[in-house]
Amino acid sequence: MKRLFWLGLGLAVGVYATRRATEAAQSLTPAGLGANLADGLRELGAGLGAFGAEVRAGMSERERELATLVERRTGAPLPSVVDAFADPEPAPTPYARAPRAGRRGPGA
Repeated sequence: MKRLFWLGLGLAVGVYATRRATEAAQSLTPAGLGANLADGLRELGAGLGAFGAEVRAGMSERERELATLVERRTGAPLPSVVDAFADPEPAPTPYARAPRAGRRGPGA
């Protein structure tokens, strides 16, 4: 019975070691390195996206805090983003003189 136990244990360790060695060899091939690099870049991209979302959320929250503070201190509401970036009304242009009737251009 002891021999059967040790035989089974030896087989299990052998299978485990073989699989681990095969995985390690696969990860060192060019395809395996490319897959590892792609996975790492994918994780980096996801992390940067999450960081950007957190920064935007913090900026938005801080902007609301500052707008509230300015409105409280000045008593005037802040313009909206659309109002702040809208083109101003064009200033009226002074009356331009119309050309005289009967005059022609130079050399005529």
